[in-house]
Amino acid sequence: MKIWDLPIRIYHWLQAGLFLALCASGFTGQGPHVQLGLALLALLLWRISWGIIGSDTSRFSQFLHTPMTVIRYLKGQYRSLPGHNPAGGWMVITMITLLVLQCLSGMVLAGLFDKIPLLNTLLTDEIYHTAALAHGGLARGLILTVVVHLLAIAYYKLRKQPLVWAMISGRKAQEAMSDPHTILQFASTRKAIMVFLVSLLVTMAFVV
Repeated sequence: MKIWDLPIRIYHWLQAGLFLALCASGFTGQGPHVQLGLALLALLLWRISWGIIGSDTSRFSQFLHTPMTVIRYLKGQYRSLPGHNPAGGWMVITMITLLVLQCLSGMVLAGLFDKIPLLNTLLTDEIYHTAALAHGGLARGLILTVVVHLLAIAYYKLRKQPLVWAMISGRKAQEAMSDPHTILQFASTRKAIMVFLVSLLVTMAFVV
């Protein structure tokens, strides 16, 4: 059964690659760290937009649930819809939030907000110091989040649910689905490209 559209799969692996490159360039102080960060920002803007207007399994409204529902799911008392389960949905939100905050703190440190009228008057030395502390702390928090994510993937692999392969192929075995007869709506790749171009233009506006 098809679960993930092509755009969300490309996003997933691009985000993973950019995160690894940013960690390497950030901790070593070598490489195009700022440029990689801007690429990640454009990707995140696209993901947030796709979470509102994209395919069913990509939409936040499809996989965001109350904490009580998450607890019920972890106890085996809730049958999730195709796509992210209730616990995985909050992991997605956590990672996106941390990555956005990391990008914003990095942009402050890179001086990308300095030329914006009114905003530059708010960027005091204390703000820069706070941004530096946040950038370092968020980097380590993100690494911890990724470790938890990888452990969850390993857990589901042991339960015969190959999440990695599903994110490569876009498909998941019907026997692993709570309701294999669910009809999903998938947005077009052309629409995804248009949304990404807008996200890219917004990101470029900070540079020029």
